[in-house]
Amino acid sequence: QDVTYDWNNIPRRVTVSSFYMDQTEVRNVDYREYLYWLQRVFGSDYPEIIKKSLPDTLVWRDRLAYNEPYVELYLRHPAYNEYPVVGVSWVQASDYCVWRTDRVNEYILIREGILNVNTDQVNEDNFNTDAYLAGQYEGSVKDNLPDLNPSGEGFRRVRMEDGILLPRYRLPTEAEWEYAALG
Repeated sequence: QDVTYDWNNIPRRVTVSSFYMDQTEVRNVDYREYLYWLQRVFGSDYPEIIKKSLPDTLVWRDRLAYNEPYVELYLRHPAYNEYPVVGVSWVQASDYCVWRTDRVNEYILIREGILNVNTDQVNEDNFNTDAYLAGQYEGSVKDNLPDLNPSGEGFRRVRMEDGILLPRYRLPTEAEWEYAALG
């Protein structure tokens, strides 16, 4: 109930197209996997990437509360593995979505036998979905798809139209978030 009768939130009708959303929040263990990957790939040459991706663990600090165990242990302790990650900014969450898209599509291409497993990813030598689709990926490709075009070269890269790769992970819009919360 709006006691002051302040009508600054005008109800409006918004159309939301179909979308997918995870059933649960991103867990601490998932975000730690992201931090580990960043440390392994970019840690030696670009430490600022790891530093800017760390969540703010001081979100638990409050003058009237004793939350020091959360400040010190929440992200890293195994007891909190299944808890949702907190202290992540919108930019950090968007970067996580880009990373997740690349890792899922890399796994799909490896599973389908198109890419070889590359355990030595360092700096710019890591799988990127956009670079692969643009033909700029210089990693180890095992087999391309057969090109059914008679004037083609015989083989071609995977395209989004093939239905093999997943679209980008992203943060939901405000309307999508409200629709999912009410749904």
